[in-house]
Amino acid sequence: MFARLSTYQGSPVPAEGDLTAHSEEIVRQVEDLPGFRGVYYLVDRASGRAASLTLWDDERTMRESEEQAGRIREETARREGQRVVSVERFEVGFSRLRP
Repeated sequence: MFARLSTYQGSPVPAEGDLTAHSEEIVRQVEDLPGFRGVYYLVDRASGRAASLTLWDDERTMRESEEQAGRIREETARREGQRVVSVERFEVGFSRLRP
């Protein structure tokens, strides 16, 4: 499995701010890409920093999704008043989630 980690910077998010307002729309665009396995969206409300971690079957499918994922990332950041700080790619060494 492979992962793409994108980091963002925006304005602080109020404690009562809804972090899921556009999540279904965004996930729907990404989950139809071949090889997509999952996504996490991490937010530090106080600083306005955020990160998205997308998971892919393999390096090939992750690389093949680059153009469309880049477009989605830029459009979403612009709409949310953020800027993309970095995009990094990793091989997943291991993972474990409790049910």
